[in-house]
Amino acid sequence: MSIDLSQFHDVFFEESFEGLEVMENELLHLDYQNPGEEEINKIFRAAHSIKGGSGSFGFNDITNFTHVLETLLDEVRAGKHQLNQEEVNLLLTSVDCLREMLNAAKDNNNYDEAHIEDIQKQLEKALSNENPSDNSSETKAEAEQSASVEGWEISFAPYVNLYQTGNDPLRMFRELEEMGELSVEVNIDNLPPFIKHDFEECYFSWNLTLKGDVSREQVNEVFEWVEDECDLSITAIASEQTVQTAETSSEEAVKQVEPVEERRTGDRRKKERRNSGNNESSSIRVNIDKIDALINMVGELVITQSMLGQLGNDFKMEYLPKLLKGLSQLEQNTRELQESVMRIRMLPISFAFSRFPRMVRDLSKRLNKKIELELLGEQTELDKTVMEKIGDPLVHLVRNAIDHGIESPQDRAAAGKSETGIITLDAYHQGGNVVIEITDDGKGLNREKILAKAMENGLVSERDGESMSDSQVFDLIFQPGFSTAAEVSDVSGRGVGMDVVRRNIQELNGSVEIKSKLGEGSQITIRLPLTLAILDGQLVSVGGQTFVFP
Repeated sequence: MSIDLSQFHDVFFEESFEGLEVMENELLHLDYQNPGEEEINKIFRAAHSIKGGSGSFGFNDITNFTHVLETLLDEVRAGKHQLNQEEVNLLLTSVDCLREMLNAAKDNNNYDEAHIEDIQKQLEKALSNENPSDNSSETKAEAEQSASVEGWEISFAPYVNLYQTGNDPLRMFRELEEMGELSVEVNIDNLPPFIKHDFEECYFSWNLTLKGDVSREQVNEVFEWVEDECDLSITAIASEQTVQTAETSSEEAVKQVEPVEERRTGDRRKKERRNSGNNESSSIRVNIDKIDALINMVGELVITQSMLGQLGNDFKMEYLPKLLKGLSQLEQNTRELQESVMRIRMLPISFAFSRFPRMVRDLSKRLNKKIELELLGEQTELDKTVMEKIGDPLVHLVRNAIDHGIESPQDRAAAGKSETGIITLDAYHQGGNVVIEITDDGKGLNREKILAKAMENGLVSERDGESMSDSQVFDLIFQPGFSTAAEVSDVSGRGVGMDVVRRNIQELNGSVEIKSKLGEGSQITIRLPLTLAILDGQLVSVGGQTFVFP
């Protein structure tokens, strides 16, 4: 019986996009001169998971690209390759390439093959460059050791959940058998009594002996899919010629031909889970606490319904107080159930914020500006639908802050400011709304310049302009086609966008306002409802008609 693997595509794409978010976030904060072991491991594991999944589902182009990327990362984490700033930029570009390829595979579209091939060649070139720390004597020693090995002793002890991850030891053993002469010895010491046996768990471990002209890399590739799901030991078997040479050589020479043992211990920690801020998904991950609360509320609702049912079977007027109490309890349970269900759709706004560190980094570099991004209130929760629709308006507002708000380092220094500008994204709850603030310490909005442009465009008269408050003047930038930019760039300046930003926010029943002080910076405040699904309202009857006010 064949299994239709396409049914698992959605999960694969969702986890792959999350992996890309992890890679991008870690690369943006990576100290390439002294990279932390845990940071490199996170990046490597994310790439490794994408490679494994794409291979399983037949996305061979993604597998081949990720293999080169993974190999470079493996060299870095083994200390064999020292990264530089250009290679970090290349790794970030590789993340973009993978995102493009995954989106194309998800939507059955094409991607820019020439660009992907060019980046892959750059990765291969970076991989082929010898690291200064890898001297020729080490390379020679490795070659001599490889030549003196006639096989490998392998200790393979899977964790009990190996089968549940879709891995099968038999398939690995078949691959090893094709490489050379294989003998297998099984260890059943951990096998429980039959009555306690769970056939979805693995209780065995194996000692394998593989003889033949096989490199360590070939053996590693067989087990690379399960390296996080087992304890693995690979030990070289020295040839007889090597043993004889060792017996007649000095103690130092013996040390040079000793078998080298490689041991991998699986990482049992949970993977970081982040929704891609750039990819809408039909699924949603829910904290188990929210599910437990929902189950408890359904239980309470069933109990109340059962009590009311018993009262209805043989109702008497003396039961009226109990009925009223039961109906009151039913109302409370229903309200709490509604709130529990709504909380399931709530996600931390960090999922929307996650796209901005990379965007700020790339744009500031393109515009030759120094900008630091601060993210606050990342755990503030917002309805998933609202979050997906607010993404694009936020992108436009942050791009405007980078382009129009923050000055060049020279202008900031001349104004007595730090050369590095600061953009802050903050989110918090206020009443029944979520407030998002985009703040910068740039040059601020020029009231007189905005008014002059508005008069030139016929939006306001000179007389009206004099009586307008600052907030009313600043609100003019949301008019269609309005722009004070001296020149048009690929970032902004065409007067297209701010009116769309306000329209999109208003479609979410939200509002946007601007505060600014010339020379000190600006703050844009967005207020959004927590959810679009259900809103509390006040019923008002007028002239035979009923109106609802939020």
